[in-house]
Amino acid sequence: MESAGPAGTPDASRPAGPPASRSAPGRPVGGRGARLRPAGLRKRWLIAGVAAVLVALVAGVSLGPVSLPPGSVAAELLNLLPGVHLDSGLSEREIAIVTELRLPRVVLGLLVGGLLALAGGCYQGVFRNPLADPYLLGVAAGAGFAVTAAIALGVGAGGAVGGLPVTIPLAAFVGSLGAVALTYLLGAAGGRDRSPATLILAGVAVSAFLAAGQTYLMQQHAESLQQVYSWLLGRLATAGWRDVRLVLPYFLLTAIVVLLHRRELDVLSVGDDEATGLGLHPQRSRYLLIAAASLGTAAAVSASGLIGFVGIIVPHTVRMLAGSSYRVILPLSMLFGGAFLALTDVVARTAAAPAEIPIGVVTALLGGPFFVLVLRTARRVFT
Repeated sequence: MESAGPAGTPDASRPAGPPASRSAPGRPVGGRGARLRPAGLRKRWLIAGVAAVLVALVAGVSLGPVSLPPGSVAAELLNLLPGVHLDSGLSEREIAIVTELRLPRVVLGLLVGGLLALAGGCYQGVFRNPLADPYLLGVAAGAGFAVTAAIALGVGAGGAVGGLPVTIPLAAFVGSLGAVALTYLLGAAGGRDRSPATLILAGVAVSAFLAAGQTYLMQQHAESLQQVYSWLLGRLATAGWRDVRLVLPYFLLTAIVVLLHRRELDVLSVGDDEATGLGLHPQRSRYLLIAAASLGTAAAVSASGLIGFVGIIVPHTVRMLAGSSYRVILPLSMLFGGAFLALTDVVARTAAAPAEIPIGVVTALLGGPFFVLVLRTARRVFT
């Protein structure tokens, strides 16, 4: 039996077995055209993902303090398309609620949820660890610390919550990269003979350290950082379309880079030696994917605060239902992640109406039990 490489390290490689015993996905092994090739993305799952996004979009815009008919909302949303003119039956006030208040919030939820789920699936493939997640690896905490520091120093003054300055996502990106590097270095200090949970423990330690620094900054700048308290618990309240326009370029860049390299994660899963033999540069691929996932996480955190467990819940659900290939996991995680967070936001703003529950609290209530399930079944659901 082969011994697995050290889980949770980006440069870990598994010892190569006999040439006939393993191959990269899509390469023949054995006779009669036998293949060790994971199934590709099926149309029915892609349709299901798009349908989930559309359902979340209509539900998110329809539900709230003022409930609107879903059919009328769907018609009004179609009116936003060029050349479409439908009678939705909504008043001018209701149309303003749809297009200026709720729709930007729902779209931001779709973008942030898609980024967090995509980053979670990417980190799990890069680190070959089923527990890897932007929140648990300390990446989100690093981005949050950097954003808080930027606001405290006046870099992001005047709109860290009500409207994002351009410098805030950049600060969050630097903080997220620093956190993931610190987590990796701390995890690597344990040597090669360690359990798969070592990286997660290192991430928890880094998160605690950064949270302490963040708390200190907030105490020293209480007057200018009071509004950050609600942001730290996660929220999707926006000042309109400005936050959406700011996050959208980061979403597109992250999605393009990660999805174009999703096949490489399948190759990396068989080991670095085999990947190198197939012409892949494992280290370069890992660092590129880590940078892209960290950029997406930074943009999500800067826009919505610290929202945990999305990168655990969604990729693992997709893996259990649709398949273990990253050609399937990553695009579906992006779609279902956006729908998941948009629907979670509906729960957050309606469960205790007229008060609003921080969305990070809702995801934590859902993610805590799911994380325990992953811990118990990680060996069986992660390949």
